[in-house]
Amino acid sequence: MKIFFHQSANGPEDAEIIVDCTKLSLQEELAQTRYALEIAYSNFDNVTEPDLIDCYIYEVNAILKRYKYLIEQAADKDLLPEEKHHEIYRALSLFS
Repeated sequence: MKIFFHQSANGPEDAEIIVDCTKLSLQEELAQTRYALEIAYSNFDNVTEPDLIDCYIYEVNAILKRYKYLIEQAADKDLLPEEKHHEIYRALSLFS
């Protein structure tokens, strides 16, 4: 998935910079996803409204799916040690 956006520069229009978000390394994406998961769990723990509880359940599940996908990508590229790969899957299976 490629996402592009423009950053406006304070100079002339030809000085616009196009940033390709796909250049984030897999490790950075995993770290961001883990952080997002922590936030979603924290939000879930701190709400009492039934609608917000449902919202955070969906959010946690969506982030877990993304995390699982990123872990599979990292495993395919041999970025994870084999023992860590199985530990992560065990932890995710408790929530899925």
